[in-house]
Amino acid sequence: MSGWGPTAGGEALRLRARVNAAVRAFFAERGVLEVETPVFSRGGNSEPNIAPFHLEFSGRTDGAPRTRWLRTSPEYALKRLLAAGVGDCYELGRVFRDGEAGGRHNPEFTMLEWYRVGWDHRRLAGETAELVRVALALAGRDARLEETTYRELYRTRLGLDPFLASEDELRAALGDVAVDPRGLVRDDWLDLLMTHRLQPGFDPAVMLAVHDWPATQCALARLRRGDDGIAVAERFELYLGPVELANGYHELTDAAEQRARFERDLAVRAGRGAMQPPLDEAFLAALAHGLPECAGVALGVDRLLMAMLGTDRIADVLAFDFAHG
Repeated sequence: MSGWGPTAGGEALRLRARVNAAVRAFFAERGVLEVETPVFSRGGNSEPNIAPFHLEFSGRTDGAPRTRWLRTSPEYALKRLLAAGVGDCYELGRVFRDGEAGGRHNPEFTMLEWYRVGWDHRRLAGETAELVRVALALAGRDARLEETTYRELYRTRLGLDPFLASEDELRAALGDVAVDPRGLVRDDWLDLLMTHRLQPGFDPAVMLAVHDWPATQCALARLRRGDDGIAVAERFELYLGPVELANGYHELTDAAEQRARFERDLAVRAGRGAMQPPLDEAFLAALAHGLPECAGVALGVDRLLMAMLGTDRIADVLAFDFAHG
């Protein structure tokens, strides 16, 4: 069906519908509330490596800003609900990121995000793996869960300590991977080692939960200092074979610290000449009011479907991808 037809086949479309139904049944059994939050808001994502879309509202605003930002995740709104006392909740819906289009990326994609009050990141990693196993069963597949720390992963598989190795040592560990080093900082080299040296070797029959990341990669996670004095971010990522599926945090609840992290992000963006989205003041006010102790995770549904179907083309799991929408 050249030109006008869907990019995904009927099998993929039906599998997506079954996965969506399984997600809703999974959380209904556990008493986690499904909610819907705004797709665009006053505040934008300040994370330096994410480019948010924005638009201008043409109608009456009653003094509110006309510029609105398409969400890159429902995180801020969901945490506002948590601060208001809603309790465990999740959202399954579309999110948007500029500049991400190609074989494995689409500017709009489906994200599942949920929060558990009173949990930490380790417990939530286990539930995330349970949900992925439920989805895999729909395709007649399974995978066992293994866990490791970020530090132990690099020590065991690359023979270096990611917290203590010099940048030169990190660069050398890339081997014959050719990279333009201009503008790259320590965390960039660590990320390149993950994507180019570690992930390709992950066992496709294993879900690997990697927890306790470098403090410099904390985003919205809380920090914990170990016995050796090195701080780690209470964060996990879940991989199914080489595919990163989910990113979760033991959530930061300190509004002042969160504002400081956002401002550091904006400084990095300014140094790169990137746009400066306004901070989400409603989210920061919710943190100041009081976010309950909780853990949250975002899971890429399209990536899960790609892994289930054994394809590396996101177009194969979308009714219409960016080029054909």
